[in-house]
Amino acid sequence: MADGERDPFAKALGAIRRRERSTAEIIDWLAERDYGPEEIESAISRLIECGELDDRRFAELFAEDKRELAGWGPERIAAALSERGIDRELVETVSLETHDEQVDRAVALLHERRFVLADDGDRQRALGLLNRRGYGYEVAHEAIRLAGRDHGAAAA
Repeated sequence: MADGERDPFAKALGAIRRRERSTAEIIDWLAERDYGPEEIESAISRLIECGELDDRRFAELFAEDKRELAGWGPERIAAALSERGIDRELVETVSLETHDEQVDRAVALLHERRFVLADDGDRQRALGLLNRRGYGYEVAHEAIRLAGRDHGAAAA
């Protein structure tokens, strides 16, 4: 293997450019490819120094993507970021949303999924969906109440 083909910095840079990753993910990625601790540390330092590896950027983009495209709530976003090795303080910062923002997003998700919410079974299924998506019970109950009210008004 030529020297350039074994360069952990170049390999990690290629991986980051294909898909944004956290520092912990790149460390694991390099370790899986049999790079030693010194090689990994050097590559990570260079990637951070040149701005290619940035956990704040990664966390912000990840949270925005999951909120907007997947309808995730803050609890699921926080758990996923923690699994990717993001620092707890940063996780809390980027997954933070106001109560009203969470409720609005949850109501929109229920409307998007066309939940009818006509009976307790419908409401229970909606609660399950919202909990799986990372919305707390208080937010989920309020969203179900509002979405049910919207549905009742639309049916009238």
